[in-house]
Amino acid sequence: MSPEIIGFISIIALIVLLLLKVPVGISLLFVGLTGTTLIRGWDVAFAQLGRTPFDTASSYSLSVIPLFILMGMILSYTGLGKDLYKAVDSWVGHLRGGLAMATIGTAAIFSSISGSLNATTATVSKISLPEMEKFKYQPSLSTACVAAGGTLGILIPPSVILILYGIQTREAIGALLIAGIIPGVIQVIIFMIIIAILVRRNSTLAPARSEQATIREKLLTLKNVWPFLGLFLISIGGIYLGVFTPTEAAGVGAMGAIIFAFLSRRLDWNKLKQSFNESLRLTAYIFLILIGATLFSQFLTISRLPVKLTSFVSGLELNAYVILILILIVLFILGCFIEGLSLIVLTLPIIYPIIMELGFDGVWFGIIMVMAINIGSLTPPLGISIFVIKGVATNIPVQTIFRGAVQMIIGMIICIVLLIVFPQIVTILPSLMK
Repeated sequence: MSPEIIGFISIIALIVLLLLKVPVGISLLFVGLTGTTLIRGWDVAFAQLGRTPFDTASSYSLSVIPLFILMGMILSYTGLGKDLYKAVDSWVGHLRGGLAMATIGTAAIFSSISGSLNATTATVSKISLPEMEKFKYQPSLSTACVAAGGTLGILIPPSVILILYGIQTREAIGALLIAGIIPGVIQVIIFMIIIAILVRRNSTLAPARSEQATIREKLLTLKNVWPFLGLFLISIGGIYLGVFTPTEAAGVGAMGAIIFAFLSRRLDWNKLKQSFNESLRLTAYIFLILIGATLFSQFLTISRLPVKLTSFVSGLELNAYVILILILIVLFILGCFIEGLSLIVLTLPIIYPIIMELGFDGVWFGIIMVMAINIGSLTPPLGISIFVIKGVATNIPVQTIFRGAVQMIIGMIICIVLLIVFPQIVTILPSLMK
């Protein structure tokens, strides 16, 4: 059996294992080890198994992951999410559909320190859904806004998935994080425009509110959200200005979060311990995936399957953008069944060489890829964001949540099209970095 055939069968086996809910890291380790054994023998396979975990876990560039995770966990435990929601609501809540817009805005800002789809969705759900229910918002609209807002958690920096993309492809992590800012803002604007259109067409979705905060009340709410803005400007702004490397920025952000939490007396020792505990658990989970992904990538390299596929695609007489769209469609379909983090490590070793051969920018494609995978978090049968919301809003049928998310999915597709037609939206900020 040729190495290419072994590589193809192994990919199918990996997809089957993931669909059977075998942990991602274990699936990658098993398939990578087995495939390498079939091609090179047990000696080579076990030599890689002994060397790869240490090389991966001891990598300095990977220390950015636990530090950004810790920053997000600490700020989550301080309860700043409620203050953030009240601040955004005071500015736009009086508009028709204002609470829904405030939910999107809150998710966008919270994403800037969380970097996690699940964390953003869960936090914003607990805060915003009861408020929208109190003001008689229709569940289809309220849950759709939370689901859409949650997807910003893996686009607006610091995004763990974009960091993993950079590690796997060797694209500059700082450039990837900065590249997500403008697309994230555009996505927020598109979501808010969709909300405005929906409530204009059907006023029962979001009844109007009579009360409106005064200018003084609006300004007072800002004092509760300065930590978000401050930490974002220090960490991400430091990367952009060349003051910090991504790892240094993550360290500054994590320490800044700890200092603020204690000075504001929002964090006791028990919550601090929980923050470190959850950070360790999530970090261990991600590092296991990275170790497995490295072994799997090494196996694909010796199978020569990516090289063969790249040569095959290059030989097709198709426009590069046609191939790009086909790749995005495949990612979207796979995203309906496979969680985003798993999909990144599964597909990148194969599609990234093809994208490079077609002449596309690697940073630009990283943003496009994340947005395409994002859509899968709102679609059945996996719909991870939908089920996170269902866990909070147990009284709302899951069909209602899925149905409400359709308009937001259309908005995400519109944003992807904009980034394809105008790639400068993604590349302009990284090109200006020092």
